Amino acid sequence: MTRKKRARKDPLWARLALLFGAVLLVASGGALVGGKVLLDHYSDQITHEGGLGGAAAEGATIDGPINILLVGVDERTGNEEMGVRADSIIIAHVPASHDAVYLTSIPRDTRVQIPAHKATKYDGGTDKINAAFWFGYQNGGGRDGGLELLAETVSTLAGGLKFNGGAIVNFDGFKGLVTALGGVHMCVDEKVTSVHTGWNTKTGAEGVPYYFNADGLPTGLKPNMRPQIYEVGCYDMAAWEALDYVRQRDKLANNDGDYGRQRHQQQFIKAMLGKATSAGVVTNPIKVNAILNSVGKAVSFYNNDVSLADWIFTLKGIKPDQMLTLKVNNGRFNPQTINGQSFEVLDDTAEGLLTAIAQDQVAAYVAAHPEMINNDAAQPSASPTKGG
Repeated sequence: MTRKKRARKDPLWARLALLFGAVLLVASGGALVGGKVLLDHYSDQITHEGGLGGAAAEGATIDGPINILLVGVDERTGNEEMGVRADSIIIAHVPASHDAVYLTSIPRDTRVQIPAHKATKYDGGTDKINAAFWFGYQNGGGRDGGLELLAETVSTLAGGLKFNGGAIVNFDGFKGLVTALGGVHMCVDEKVTSVHTGWNTKTGAEGVPYYFNADGLPTGLKPNMRPQIYEVGCYDMAAWEALDYVRQRDKLANNDGDYGRQRHQQQFIKAMLGKATSAGVVTNPIKVNAILNSVGKAVSFYNNDVSLADWIFTLKGIKPDQMLTLKVNNGRFNPQTINGQSFEVLDDTAEGLLTAIAQDQVAAYVAAHPEMINNDAAQPSASPTKGG
């Protein structure tokens, strides 16, 4: 089916699924294409100064353990009253041995203490962690201020964790990057019904299949609409399918909501990196160049004064099977209502994991808590149910 360009702007909360893979993609492809001129060109497109504030690691080096804060934000153009909040927060931890990557998602509703931010006149307070980006973004702080305050908030939550880098991804660039890869091979671990993509059963036209209430929750199917459904199994996904799949949290078969979406985002990072490092991609100069061009349009990478060449040299050896995706609270909701507001609260094992990240002791901690490891969803080959 030919996809028509959508007029509406897709929210950004799911866009970070690609980001760490994009950084590694630069490493795998950059070393292949090489050359100082090329690196300088892509460095100018990708890297940004600042953005980490007091949470920045000291010294322009990544010789030891590496921590990168990956942030997806919901930028509601034309509706500034709703603010700009971080709806996808991932800590990517590389141990000092540089032979693995651990991806940990922090639930966006996690109750935290947000530090004061003098630049944007925010006095600090207790709130959901996704509000930290907004308080740093307001009053002229912009993306740099939003990332800075969020990084400082996560640092406080994780016992003084310092970041060597941070990143935000652009949605249009995300689509171009996955398209440049030629799609990805994904394994679906639970039946997922899309609330964003569907088809009219009479005309075949694409459209949003569900009605939504004031809180943004789907209520019922629209007349003659059939939603896109992702059945359990493994198959190749085009860019639009991958994006649609990792956006979903409302109609998941296991009713695991944000935790399910976090898991699917993490799985997608591995799938994308697997495709990016496959022989059919890294040995094709045309594809590599298209991918690197797409990365430049997709990624805003705050490199903490470490050159892109050093990032490439350090990360280039990491392969998909060395990436481990982790879940906090054992992937189950742990809500707490305080003064009429519902928060997600991290349990003792989740807090222990954050401490282990800060102390570069993740391997030992995960070995003691194997239940934290996410399922990689490796099922026999199957086909999705498509509309049209």
